[in-house]
Amino acid sequence: MSEPIIITQHLSHTYQSGLLTKAALIDITLEIARGSCAAIIGVTGSGKSTLIQHFNALLLPTQGTVIVDGIDISKRGVDLRLLRQRVGMLFQYPETQLFERTVYADVAFGLHRQHLERHEIRKRVLAALEMVGLSPHTYAMRSPFDLSGGQRRRVALAGVLAMSPDILILDEPSVGLDADGRNEFYSYLRHVQQERGVTIILVSHDMSEVASIADTLFVLHDGHLVTQGAPHAVFAQAAQLRTWGLAAPPLSELLALLRAQGLVIPTDIFTLDDAFHWLQHHQPLPTTQRREQ
Repeated sequence: MSEPIIITQHLSHTYQSGLLTKAALIDITLEIARGSCAAIIGVTGSGKSTLIQHFNALLLPTQGTVIVDGIDISKRGVDLRLLRQRVGMLFQYPETQLFERTVYADVAFGLHRQHLERHEIRKRVLAALEMVGLSPHTYAMRSPFDLSGGQRRRVALAGVLAMSPDILILDEPSVGLDADGRNEFYSYLRHVQQERGVTIILVSHDMSEVASIADTLFVLHDGHLVTQGAPHAVFAQAAQLRTWGLAAPPLSELLALLRAQGLVIPTDIFTLDDAFHWLQHHQPLPTTQRREQ
């Protein structure tokens, strides 16, 4: 198991406005492994966005500790600028924040603020565009506003990747995209993880969305971390998930029904690709027929 890159210990966060207080996170203890893809799941208001804002010190704990790549964010004198260079964050609808005349200029914007040399900026911009499947020759000098929604979102992702973060946090990254755009975006996320070893953290309320990419799920409900584990272990808690306002992916529930009917299907199969690949190589029989044979 890889070492953790993010550790929270008894993290609590309370929002206060005048005399009013709201406990958004309550006693959260978790670890996210370096190089993994973790998904933070929960309904609206469960505390997902509050949690991830602690990972680059946009918020500080009311109680407890948060350690990000060895940096305790609450300690006095912490270099928050250095921390935020290590942690890239893409909020919902990031394409609405594009404003430069060309794709190249938008991806290079953050690099100019770091006062890097021109050749280093060019190298990083071109590499980031290639990483998200936008050929610099074709796209670098185009206006971002002439691109499709999915392409603009990939431009925004390239702008974050150009900063060479160790951790990439995405808040509801596929919201507003059609099925093709969503699948395309996630394929490039997998590519980024494999090529750069970046730790990816996804925030979502959709279990199906993260089923094929996440290694670990953390489920929040009313500010509490109510369960965590590998996707197949979390999806197995179908009845409990419903009490938290969530539902296991339809395929996962179908496979559970088939297993209940006696089909011997491995429990680590929970996506369509997994099921299709397994069925190509196996022809499972009900356990009653297996006994007769």
